[in-house]
Amino acid sequence: MSEPRIKVLADADGIARAAADLIVEAARDAIDARGAFTLGLSGGSTPRTLYRLLAGDEYRNRIDWPHVEIFFGDERCVPPDHSDSNYRMANEELLSKVPLDPAHIHRMRGEIDPQEAAKEYGLMLKRRFGDDGGLDLLLLGMGDDGHTASLFPGTPALSETKHRCVANFVPKFNTWRITLTVPFINRAGEILVLASGASKANVVQQVLEGEDKPGQYPIQLISPASGKLIWLLDLATAGMASDE
Repeated sequence: MSEPRIKVLADADGIARAAADLIVEAARDAIDARGAFTLGLSGGSTPRTLYRLLAGDEYRNRIDWPHVEIFFGDERCVPPDHSDSNYRMANEELLSKVPLDPAHIHRMRGEIDPQEAAKEYGLMLKRRFGDDGGLDLLLLGMGDDGHTASLFPGTPALSETKHRCVANFVPKFNTWRITLTVPFINRAGEILVLASGASKANVVQQVLEGEDKPGQYPIQLISPASGKLIWLLDLATAGMASDE
């Protein structure tokens, strides 16, 4: 299991830039080695900033997009044009603005029955990665409650050991979500956890320095078997005062 590396940046923009640099490096290495780079995307405000950066003039041409495959860590049970859709946000900010092969964009179908959507996505992952392979790089966030992807405290998906993707009912929101599972997430070659904002500072401290309570803080389950785990935090999330 990997010991996490922790990088503290000034703010959310600094997190996005650090993540963009790591993605550029990982993409280059994977494409040089295997001819393809598999990237798992996350929803949220900090990833939105990252996606805008990757699609902008500074970074867009630093990645060989035709050789990139896009996957998603989780999805809300809404159509792809819904304002809550992780796919919609990623598509508007990044996917539609870079020269990706449309066949290389693998979204979770939040508009169909969640059980069917999860089964469909899991079978696709099995075909693509086999029994042991995983994503080259996966982006994750962390909620104020310690959840990541749609792995929420006390929900059934936390104990999933067999499937790559499941439908997970979240009582907090009285809704279903579709999410990658812990075993498949932990096959990734590199996982970047992006977290910003003072509201997450106490949880980050508990997760990284406190007791192991994965039922309460699901993100503690994230520990890639043979890959890298990097936390990118801003000063507020790390519980550090700004010099300003």
